[in-house]
Amino acid sequence: MLVDYHMHFEYGSYDEDWVKLFFQQAEKKGLHEIGITEHTHGFKEFKDLYYEELILDDSEVGQFQRKWLDNPKSKFVHTLDEYRDFINYLKSKGYPVKFGLEVCNFHNQKHVQEILSKYEWDYLIVSIHFIKGWGFDFSALKHKFNERNLNDIWKDYSDEIENVASTGFYDVLGHPFNLRLFKNIPEKDNVNNLLEKTAKILSENNMIVDVNTGTLHRYPIEEITPYPDFMEYVKKYNIPVILTSDAHQPEQVGTKIKEAAEYVKKYGINEIVTFDRRKRIMESIGQN
Repeated sequence: MLVDYHMHFEYGSYDEDWVKLFFQQAEKKGLHEIGITEHTHGFKEFKDLYYEELILDDSEVGQFQRKWLDNPKSKFVHTLDEYRDFINYLKSKGYPVKFGLEVCNFHNQKHVQEILSKYEWDYLIVSIHFIKGWGFDFSALKHKFNERNLNDIWKDYSDEIENVASTGFYDVLGHPFNLRLFKNIPEKDNVNNLLEKTAKILSENNMIVDVNTGTLHRYPIEEITPYPDFMEYVKKYNIPVILTSDAHQPEQVGTKIKEAAEYVKKYGINEIVTFDRRKRIMESIGQN
């Protein structure tokens, strides 16, 4: 079986004519099903959290992030009820789809869980998109990596993972250590302990790793995430995986998924996780 469990409808509307293009591409790629994991910044329920936790002052970072949040076409457009109802409609029409969400690493996890607990998700991804209020994966802000010690940035990133993983609320860690997006790469010996510590935390909290090709086909680093050094610990601690393209457009669905399947097999991983209402089902890779 092959599935793609991390993608977003957000560049179009909740309209069947738009989203059926995702399913058509999935069929071309030989995918059994897809999982939709809209970003939390698309929903009105999360607006206050972003404005509370991001840097939004008059600094370069603050001004850029204010502009990013103030985009009415893509930020806080829908409600979670609208999203749930649309996914349920797709399921009722026979589309092979799972109901997921990609949640940012908010510090106010109590409020996040209050919002999310009202819905019957198939699975939840949590991803580190901000470090101390700075969106490190914005291309326009990538030079900010040069203003701090790289090892300290990686330590802060690891701390963010611990904060969200330790809640025990999430199923999947999205694109682990995508800090490498813009080729800001510390010496292996300087971060090896962080990598193992992170893997232990994921294992202790029964989390899954998102093996994500988005960093291969959408970013300068051009590699599958997680990168090999962390995959060694994924193997060591027997952490399950999902395979994903992080598609934001229909033509990106399933991109390099077969390569991701071969990548994890190199680490002795021959199964992927599928979901149904937070229940995990292990499936052999590449078998229908």
